[in-house]
Amino acid sequence: MAENETIAAFLDGLASSSPTPGGGGAAAISGAMGAALVSMVCNLTIGKKKYVEVEAELKGVLEKSEALRAELTGMIADDVRAFDAVMGAYGLPKATDEEKAARAARIQEALREATDVPLACCRACRKVIDLALVTAEKGNVNVVSDAGVAVLSAFAGLRSAALNVWVNAKGLEDRAFADARLAELESLLGEAGALNERVFEIVKGKVS
Repeated sequence: MAENETIAAFLDGLASSSPTPGGGGAAAISGAMGAALVSMVCNLTIGKKKYVEVEAELKGVLEKSEALRAELTGMIADDVRAFDAVMGAYGLPKATDEEKAARAARIQEALREATDVPLACCRACRKVIDLALVTAEKGNVNVVSDAGVAVLSAFAGLRSAALNVWVNAKGLEDRAFADARLAELESLLGEAGALNERVFEIVKGKVS
């Protein structure tokens, strides 16, 4: 979301007829919510006598989760810029051969960026999932359910952003570039899927 924008205003934007903010922004905010929940579990664990042995580790987790929260929140604007660049490229004139060539080149440049932006979101969400695992295992048991929501939010963000990677990579002529991104994406999804289930089961075991 933009700085000082309320949740209601952001959701109004998502619901409107404007294409931005859209799914890419929603993916980023899902990841950011996951990071925020990781931070919450850390903040409710740090300083508790019962958890003194893990305090230093969770302070490090908190620092990372707050950095990821800021990074993911900023990706909402990145997604808007990437989308606008693609739409702008498709809107370029194509009356002459020169214009067609320039337009095609600009489209490919914009699609590369529109592939990399959601892939960066996937990477960040993957990191949040790692942090959620630590909080699920070592955080304050009274808020362990929030670690579970954190991992689910981050995984939803990752899978949501993955859709935008696929749709933009599909239009790339540079298949070496596209295939490298898609291979990384598959790796991220595979690792995250297993961890998502692991964290969920850890949390379920503690709350049920």
